[in-house]
Amino acid sequence: MNKSLRGVSLIAAIMFLALLVNATFNYGFRSKGLNDDPSNRRVTDSQFNTDRGSILASNTPIAQSVAVSGNRFSTQRTYSNGALYAPVTGFYSYIYGRTGLEQSYNSQLSGQDDSQFFSRMIDEATGKNPQGATVQTTINPAVQQAASDALGGRTGAVVAYDYTTGAILGWVTSPSYDPSQLSSVDLPATQTAWQNLVGDPSNPMSDRATQQIYPPGSTFKLVVASAALENGKSAASTVSSPVTLPLPNTNRVLPNAVNCGGSTSTIDHALTVSCNTAFANLGMELGADKIRAQADKFGFESPFTGDFTSATSTFPAQLDASQLAMSSIGQYDVSATPLQMAVVAGALANDGNLMQPYVVSEVRDRNLNVLTKHDPQSRGNAVSKETAASMQNMMVHVVQSGTGTATQIAGQTIGGKTGTAENLPGASDYSWFAGFDKEHHVALSVFLANPNQAGSATGNATVAAKRVFQAVQS
Repeated sequence: MNKSLRGVSLIAAIMFLALLVNATFNYGFRSKGLNDDPSNRRVTDSQFNTDRGSILASNTPIAQSVAVSGNRFSTQRTYSNGALYAPVTGFYSYIYGRTGLEQSYNSQLSGQDDSQFFSRMIDEATGKNPQGATVQTTINPAVQQAASDALGGRTGAVVAYDYTTGAILGWVTSPSYDPSQLSSVDLPATQTAWQNLVGDPSNPMSDRATQQIYPPGSTFKLVVASAALENGKSAASTVSSPVTLPLPNTNRVLPNAVNCGGSTSTIDHALTVSCNTAFANLGMELGADKIRAQADKFGFESPFTGDFTSATSTFPAQLDASQLAMSSIGQYDVSATPLQMAVVAGALANDGNLMQPYVVSEVRDRNLNVLTKHDPQSRGNAVSKETAASMQNMMVHVVQSGTGTATQIAGQTIGGKTGTAENLPGASDYSWFAGFDKEHHVALSVFLANPNQAGSATGNATVAAKRVFQAVQS
């Protein structure tokens, strides 16, 4: 070979190598980023013509792709019982992008994750159509349905989870919507559906379970009582519990919704009957810093992340005495997601250990090989074992003889805390329940914006919680 031919061959070899490196880099390493970019319309076009993986609850597909014809696309995303599972799955739309697990697990569902690199290469080489992975959730369909039935179409949310692992068993918000409306390949119909949903004053696309924060009312007394026990007090410690409490430096008076049984109450009794003045006084005695520190250990001021990212629950800063008093009963500017209050109950039931909530147990390829598997993770101890044991006893007293008797189930150890929180002037008070089923290792939170709202179910959050606990046991 003469010199000039050797030069041309060398240049050609270098160009081929550069092309190979570029292709490998883009296909193998940049594919996830390119695939997850919702503005990459070419990728979206391609994905709407591939077999996207399913999302499962137990063995049931709750999101899957089906073949369609007579359209520019060959597949369409469908959602079984879509409104029930919408806060979990989210939607997958050609026009409006992705939400929920459709977004957070998009690379795996579309078959473009780094863990699927070699299977993609084999598919390309053998001429097979690309196929996405299956995402297995932790959702228990019976619990999910019971939670929805308990809300009965009323505005609210339910979160139930295994407090020993963090696995979410039920994640329901109401009202809801059917994601299939937004995943249709009939794009004009999708646009109409979107306009109707965003214009709906009931906000059906709002995930009230993890993305909205509300005043937790008396369920926050669990945090204050925990702070008291962590700072030297016991369930038998007494606190002033007058019939009414003038709030410092204001002309307002805090009343009790119930008779607290005397001028002083033990912390145990005050929690059992939900004595407002006792907890307002207890909060002022402890001080904002100790309550805030305890709230932070339960997860306040830090969103839950992983499969999903929750809204951040908050305990306000720079409180004067009257504001601290109201904050100690879950009012003023205290705010929490239903998920957060479920986690408070769960950490107490789990001897103080707070497990990271999650909703995906594993991801499998089409040959059922496990690509990723979730390992339960602790976020640390919210309280000591001694405090947790005492709090569990007090929460059981709430259900046995206090404000939570409607949650009783024969033969089961149910503990919890009820809550009523003031809403906007002229609006119904919020209804809450946060508690646990000790035998089945399940903690939950129920939030109802208006328990008297017309629907297919009746009763407050305590009644709704019992229905969910019963589903766990069946």
